[in-house]
Amino acid sequence: MRVAVIGAGWAGCAAAVEATRLGCQVSLFETSRTAGGRARRVDAVVAGQSLALDNGQHILIGAYAETLRLMKDVGVDVDAALLRLPLTLQFPDGSGLKLPQLPTPLDAFAGILSARGWSWADKLSLLKVAIGWQLKGFQCGPSQSVTDLCKGLSPGAMASLIEPLCVSALNTPPERASGQVFLRVMRDALFSESGGSNLLLPRVDLSALLPDAALAWLARQGSPPRLGSRVQTIAPSGLGWVVTADSSAAFDRVVLACPPAEAARLVEGSGVSADDWLMQARKLQHEALTTVYAHAPEAGLKQPMLALPANTESPAQFVFDRGQLGGPAGLLAFVISASVGDSATLTQQVLAQAARQLGLKRLQPVQTIVEKRATFACTPGLQRPPSYIAPGLLACGDYIAGPYPATLEGAVRSGLEAVRRLP
Repeated sequence: MRVAVIGAGWAGCAAAVEATRLGCQVSLFETSRTAGGRARRVDAVVAGQSLALDNGQHILIGAYAETLRLMKDVGVDVDAALLRLPLTLQFPDGSGLKLPQLPTPLDAFAGILSARGWSWADKLSLLKVAIGWQLKGFQCGPSQSVTDLCKGLSPGAMASLIEPLCVSALNTPPERASGQVFLRVMRDALFSESGGSNLLLPRVDLSALLPDAALAWLARQGSPPRLGSRVQTIAPSGLGWVVTADSSAAFDRVVLACPPAEAARLVEGSGVSADDWLMQARKLQHEALTTVYAHAPEAGLKQPMLALPANTESPAQFVFDRGQLGGPAGLLAFVISASVGDSATLTQQVLAQAARQLGLKRLQPVQTIVEKRATFACTPGLQRPPSYIAPGLLACGDYIAGPYPATLEGAVRSGLEAVRRLP
């Protein structure tokens, strides 16, 4: 079977590898010269040194089973590429949550009881709410938001745990984030398997973490990717499809692994009847994510990642010490989930926030990257488009209908699922 995969982000890489593994002849098309989509390498200069940054700081967790399996399958040394730590959401003053090394769910309960800076009212309210989620099988009504799920939770526990977890996992504020999707993430991360909640922090750039290895693996199988090749049109032809990029070629199946707007352009131009799919893809709202890279020779954190108290004037929710993750000493990455505002304003706000909250007054901005369509807005009751579009035409990506929010694991699972539906 000849299969065209359009887009070499994490979903497209997963789809191309899986299709090749199942015996298909795969052609992988990618507009950019760098694979990875919204989780890719960006070249920069820090203190006169050329360096690979990322278009957004990402983390993985131990529950990302399919992503970790795929990385191993294409030859990534997972232990070398990722720093594994117990789930830690601590603030600069040392307050917050750090899970001990215990079997699930004892680690979560012990971590809550031993959380620093929390009152007993905070701890008991969180335990009560978490036990309630368990008793209900981590299910809720489709219209419920994360804020709705947390009624009865103390303001301290909400600000110290739920809000950071929600914006990091769903990139959507709790008051308008899907409770259903949040509960799925909480179940898999905190209550399913030992180590599922572990933080996996990349020690290499995001393209090197999976996409580069996937492309090299495909090339060894005789399917070199076509980077810098934008697909102009797709069109049904008999029982197959014609894909036109630099030239036209015939395929038996097509997998659209590009962003929803690009996928909608290709579907509409193909002439197939897919009104419902197009409507759902175009109705998706998006959230921005901003990463502010800043450097000072003396800058450094007590641990690789810290949560930060965030508000409209101090927008960053997290900061990462890239010097502890394989980068140059003194390089920090500040992450603003669901960001609002222009690059220059956000940069100045983050530098002021670093001075106030971390005591770092000599930070110099390196690069600020705003991904305006970093994720879809994961709102209650959201109808996401399915993977099936038309005979022989499927889509994959973190926006496709599924239990996960816009995460790397969601993208990988979507790519695998699309290929398994090809025959």
